[in-house]
Amino acid sequence: MTVRSIRRTASPLALLCALGAGAAAHAQDGAADTTQEIVVTAQRANQTQVIRGGQVGILGDKPASDVPFSIKSYNSALILNQQPQTLGQVLENDPTIRTTYGFGNAAEQFVIRGFTLYGDDIGLDGLYGVTPRQLIAPELYDQVQVLNGASAFLNGAAPGGSGIGGSVNLVPKRAGDKDLYRITANYTGSSHVGGAFDVSHRFDDGAIGLRLNGAFRSGDVATDNEYRRTAVLGGALDYRGGDVRLSLDLDYQRVKVRNLRPKVTIATTTISAVPRASHNYAQGFTYSILRDLFGIVRGEWDITSNVMAYASFGARDGSEKGIYDGITVTDALTGAATGNALYVPRTDNNEAAQVGLRARFRSGGISHELNVGGSSVWQVNRNAYDFRYGPGFAGYATNLYDTPSVALPSSSLVGGNLDDPFPVSRTDLRSAFASDTIGLFGDSVLITGGARLQGIEVRGYSYADGSRTSRYRKDAVTPVVGIVYKPTANLSLFANRIQGLVQGPTAPVDATIVNPGEIFAPYKSTQYEFGGKLAIGRFNTSLAVYQTKQPSAYAVPIATGSSLQRYGLFGEQRNRGIELSVDGELARGLRVIAGGSINDAKLRKTAGGTNDGNRAQGVPTYLANANVEWDLPFVHGATVTGRIVQTGRQEVNAANTLQIPAWTRFDLGARYVVLVQDKPVTLRVNVDNVANKRYWASAYDSFSAALLQGAPRTFKASASIDF
Repeated sequence: MTVRSIRRTASPLALLCALGAGAAAHAQDGAADTTQEIVVTAQRANQTQVIRGGQVGILGDKPASDVPFSIKSYNSALILNQQPQTLGQVLENDPTIRTTYGFGNAAEQFVIRGFTLYGDDIGLDGLYGVTPRQLIAPELYDQVQVLNGASAFLNGAAPGGSGIGGSVNLVPKRAGDKDLYRITANYTGSSHVGGAFDVSHRFDDGAIGLRLNGAFRSGDVATDNEYRRTAVLGGALDYRGGDVRLSLDLDYQRVKVRNLRPKVTIATTTISAVPRASHNYAQGFTYSILRDLFGIVRGEWDITSNVMAYASFGARDGSEKGIYDGITVTDALTGAATGNALYVPRTDNNEAAQVGLRARFRSGGISHELNVGGSSVWQVNRNAYDFRYGPGFAGYATNLYDTPSVALPSSSLVGGNLDDPFPVSRTDLRSAFASDTIGLFGDSVLITGGARLQGIEVRGYSYADGSRTSRYRKDAVTPVVGIVYKPTANLSLFANRIQGLVQGPTAPVDATIVNPGEIFAPYKSTQYEFGGKLAIGRFNTSLAVYQTKQPSAYAVPIATGSSLQRYGLFGEQRNRGIELSVDGELARGLRVIAGGSINDAKLRKTAGGTNDGNRAQGVPTYLANANVEWDLPFVHGATVTGRIVQTGRQEVNAANTLQIPAWTRFDLGARYVVLVQDKPVTLRVNVDNVANKRYWASAYDSFSAALLQGAPRTFKASASIDF
């Protein structure tokens, strides 16, 4: 570390060390056996884990071994131990996912199997549109569930039009069987401090549960002058009756980001060298303020011992505003660049609902699990924009390496009412679904078949006066078939054919396009996947091989030599890959979460065949992760951790003339459980990117050749006490 970073971390380190020393001294005064039991119990509760299973859409909560899909969940202990500030930092543990940003703003996007998953399309307890849209603070959630692969049948079409390669579902915290009273203090370099609380209790002999948790943190992070402030508060009330289960989750999140380091657009024939790891090329006028109030009410009723009805309803009221900036490099050697700014106020009002019936029965030695139901998502987006590029959209002069401070440019183009934005789009998604999972030979063979009828309606409105300018109303059927074969109790083999579904494109309005404004039906991606899952004691491993094809749109000449073109779904991207994932306890006290994936993402049927066979932009050739924890046998209550994150080469453009190299990042950490007044205290220290490596982390972008720089070395420390 530099002298500056050591000074900044000295005070938190001294505090943690003093607390640990005092606690250890006190522990020696107590009964050794009792002390050891409390420490061991707390140490076990802090174990970072992967749960093999989760909510598989309309099929409900299932162990991974019973479904023909790739699913796993990361638990709340991982979130507590690794101290992530965003959902993307949690998903860094997954060997099939990498994180990037949207254009200019603090909107995390996730690349799964080579396809994007927008923050808009993250699920909350099985519902779309309810989760905060850009940045998600992870403290409110008990599990982060990852389903690899398409899921249009399981979850319905994602309203943001993404999720072809996989989906993420967040499970809110609710009261468990044991009471919990925990407070946490935390620090992140360079001067980001905060705290959290988590309280859980059950009343009325366990029938009623209450969970309250919240967190607040504020200050500069490791990137120079980048400031973040996050406040979250969540409450969950649930009831467990004999035949009825009810729950209510209410959550609040407010995030402020200043001087977010933006993505870098490349307008040169070579890639610029990576700036200093902590250097920030954002301008001081940039900021983003996000506020969300959201919640879900859910009910389940066991009509009989084999038939259950369920329903859920969720809503989100969100607002955001900010001035976002971008930087476009025009000289790769010197770093000379132009900058631009964009002010966007936005509000969202979303609702989502789902109802269904699940029945289990046997007939003639064959088991059935039937699922029928429907779902709806309603979204209203109000926003306006103010492009602040200066006269002639020229932008301002800046530099990637020696970034000057400039004034906010004047307005170039304004759309909508900046003070009170009116609706610019309304989206309605409605669907009906039915499926049957048939069990043969004592359920050693499980065959799932089903279909979902999905309707998509999108209405667009003018930024000028709010009048309706377009209407899109189409529907499609997405079937699924999958099989699971269990030759032994701990081995399951699976295969599936499932589709993704997104809103069809609209032909642009252009004098050269012969079908301007034509709205295409929702288009489907088709996935084939097979693999296996093996569980040996507390150790799990899975292997999956997949292929996904997704259509793409562009314009082609209507005849040879003609200047007129027809816009349509003529192109295709085909992704093939292999995924390996392992987790569990290799030996007593030695745990691992690891894996790797290879993705062969190719462009096909491109315009004029120019880019046929090229690799898709921003899709790494391979990914690899290894997270290791070791409970030191010679230091009671101590655990050391290490993580490796590796990402393969990425293409920066469709022509494959620009690439960014593979990169590897190392993280280290430790935690120590001691006693204070017979209460367990867990001290944690983590250092991400120990070597302070500078690297381009992602080249994924939907609009241009743009790069995201990896975060610099980041020191984290926290202390939690359970009462």
